[in-house]
Order: sequence, then structure tokens, then C-alpha cells
Amino acid sequence: MNELLAWMNSAAFVLFGAPVSWIEVIGFVTGAACVYGVARQKLWNWPVGIINNIAFIILFLGAGLYAESVLQVIFAAIAVYGWFNWIRGNARTESRNDLPIRDATRKEIYAGAAAAAVGTAIVAMLLTHGTDSQVPWPDAFVLTASLVATYGQAKKIFQHWHVWILIDLVSIPLYFSRGLALTAILYIGFLALCVYGLLDWRRARKAASVEPAPELAAEGA
Repeated sequence: MNELLAWMNSAAFVLFGAPVSWIEVIGFVTGAACVYGVARQKLWNWPVGIINNIAFIILFLGAGLYAESVLQVIFAAIAVYGWFNWIRGNARTESRNDLPIRDATRKEIYAGAAAAAVGTAIVAMLLTHGTDSQVPWPDAFVLTASLVATYGQAKKIFQHWHVWILIDLVSIPLYFSRGLALTAILYIGFLALCVYGLLDWRRARKAASVEPAPELAAEGA
């Protein structure tokens, strides 16, 4: 185990004058695959995401991003729920797209915004007074907003893409500032994939809204 951890933390190559570890490479590959899978509504995004969570726990602990290390543990737990929820929806609807895409309710929007704001303040205070974190506020925001976005993802709420886009815009400079250049580049890719996912889900939802009901299609056959 010690040899495996030593290999994971060893340098794979140098990027912008900073060494990039193998664990960061693993996080890059699995993270990109996971977001692409979500954008394409693929069930395999969830197990790949769990592997990504494990990689980022190791990576973020080494970079002093404690809130995001905790976040990855929570992500893994939520991924199990999301995986089950998508499987259950798929079995219920017997379609490739399993759960239907829907808009957030007004209650969900207000609750999500409040949770992100209050959670960011609480976590930032804990990081400021309880750790040696150099970036408590952006670290705290990424944690709390990501939980809100992941809830929306598991429920297939369309607006969760807007939250991920905001998170990526905060995360990119944060990771560059902590010397995680490859991860910052990954999040630039995440940003592009989130825009793609938003557009693809919008297209899919529009297509679903104009599809004839199964009984009507049968009558017209």
C-alpha cells in the first residue's frame, strides 16, 4: 500500500514548471470521462465518478484543500444514491434516458441558494479557525455549491448545469493557485463539457416534449 501511494504521488511529467503526479493524471482522466458520461446521460458515469472521488481525495489532501477532500467523500456517497436512482428510473421507464429531465421548483431554487450561501460561510469559518487552509472561502464555496449541484444531477434537474458552470469558474483559478495545473486544465474542460451538457439536455428535453405518447404512436402505426 505504501508503495502504491508513493507511486501515485510521484511525478508523471512536468507542466508549466510544476510536477504533475500520477494521481492527478488519474483524476484528470476519470473526471473528464465522468462529466462526459453525465452530459450523455450514461449510467456508467457514476462508478467512474467514484474512482475520480478517490483519486481527488488523495490529491486534495496533499494540496491542503481540506474542504474539497471532505467533498469527495460526500460525492462518493451521493454517487451511490445517484447510481441507484438512475437505475431505478431506467427500470421504471424502460428507456435509455431513464429519469425525465425537469426544471427546479421555486422551493428547490431558494433552498439551494440558501444552502450554498450559509454552507459556504460556515465551512469557511471552520477552515479559517480550524486548519491551515490558505483559501478557505473559495474552497468552502466549491464544497457547498457542489453538493447543491450534485443533488440536482441525481434528480436530473436541468438547472444543475448552471451551478456546475459557476463552480468551474471558481475552481479554475483556485487550482492554479495551489499548483494543480493539470487539474485546473481539467476544470477548463469541465466548463466546456458543462456547457455542452446544458445544451444537450436542453435538446433532449425539447425532443421529449414533442414525442407522441406511446399509445398514440401505436394507434398511428
